[in-house]
Amino acid sequence: MEDINTIYYNNFGIAFHWKRCTVKDFKKIQLVFRDTGLLLTLNELVEFSKNIDRSLNSNCSCRNCMEYKACRSLLVETPNPQITFAMSYTEIKEIQDLVKGTLFQMGLNKILNDNTIK
Repeated sequence: MEDINTIYYNNFGIAFHWKRCTVKDFKKIQLVFRDTGLLLTLNELVEFSKNIDRSLNSNCSCRNCMEYKACRSLLVETPNPQITFAMSYTEIKEIQDLVKGTLFQMGLNKILNDNTIK
């Protein structure tokens, strides 16, 4: 944990910046959940958030289904069009919290850093 700067975490995963990385990856956010790691730019993270919301709002009857915790029938597109996650309703709600919490924390950090510079 000494090699990372944690941005946000929940029971499902963690979002952080690497302290040491290549210049091209310096501003990217590492998102780790389940057995997956995504290294995303801020714009890609915003796009991923929209994709998560879209998946939750698209004809989802999972909330009323008895299998909503185990069935991974919902698809979530990533910013990379070749990769799509199959998730349960519960997992999508957890990843939604992880991504939105990360975006909120990054926005808050930007506001605080901008105000301390002036």
